[in-house]
Order: sequence, then C-alpha cells, then structure tokens
Amino acid sequence: MRLPINLSREPFRRDRPILIASAFTGVLLLGTLILLITISVNERAQARQAQLDLARVQRQLSNIRAEQSRLDTQMRQPENEVVLDRSILINSIIRRKAISWTRIFGDLGTVLPHNVRIAVIRPQVNSKDQLLLDMTVESDSPEPIIQFISKLEGSDIFGSTEVSALTAPTQNDPFYRYRVSVNYAQKL
Repeated sequence: MRLPINLSREPFRRDRPILIASAFTGVLLLGTLILLITISVNERAQARQAQLDLARVQRQLSNIRAEQSRLDTQMRQPENEVVLDRSILINSIIRRKAISWTRIFGDLGTVLPHNVRIAVIRPQVNSKDQLLLDMTVESDSPEPIIQFISKLEGSDIFGSTEVSALTAPTQNDPFYRYRVSVNYAQKL
C-alpha cells in the first residue's frame, strides 16, 4: 500500500488552467472594451455631423420662409392683388372648361340603364383638380335607380357614390327623383 506523502508546507494546486482562462477572459474583455469605445466615438462623430446637417437645413428653411414671406407681402400689395385675383379666376375658368361633356355622357351611357333619365347634372372641380358629378336622376320606380347607383359604384371610372335626397312621385310629377353625387375619374 502506498501513501502519498507531501512534505511541503502548502499542498500542490493546479492553478495553471485557471490562470490561462482568466488571462484569456481579460484579453477578451479588453478587446470588447476597445470595440465599445470605438463604436461610441464613431456614434458621437455621426451625431455631431447630423447636428451640423440639421443646423444647415434649418438655416436654409428659415431663408426660404423669409423669401416666401417677402414674396407673399409683395403679392398682397394692392397693385399686385388685382393680378393675383384675376389669375385665380382665369385658372378656375380654365379648369371648368377642361371638363369634357362628351366624355361625361359617354361614360355615364355605359352604366345608365335604359329606364333611368338624368334630369340635372352639375360637374364640380375641387382644389385637387378632382371632378365630382352632382346629378338628379329619375325613373318610374326606384329599382332602376338603385341598379344605376350600384353600377356607378362598381365602375372603375366612377368612385364612391352618395345619395343626398329622394323625392317620391306626386300627382304632377310621376317620377322617383334621386340626387346623387359621385366622384368621376376624368383627368383635367
């Protein structure tokens, strides 16, 4: 039988693997620290550049606003305001004249049933140059008008449809009358 005898004051320890692992972890943490410092410096430089760009854009925007204010003031002078009002009037007349009645009636003819008549039609142009047709349609019974409205909504030329009024027949007027507003996709 063999007895292990250790004559040293302190017993033998195997510290080498722990020291190597600790050194490797220290090097790894040092590398991570250097990487984080580099990223932080880059982010700070990018933030500084973004602030400079933002300041430059703000200066340009303030210059543009000042120029716009100066031009608005100049356009609102009495001698220029007459010209501005006249040009607005002429542009609105041109927009109204750009409406093609032939095309409106041709497109309506594709969805209009034979027993529905259009009594009144008023095209209106909004500020976005979109055309809205305000119509009064009439028929002997409400079913053809409802069919006409569903054809309008199902068409790719006409948009959403809104019925704003309904008039039942009277002794003097034997027709059902509907007031219909519909968006129309005619390009002006």
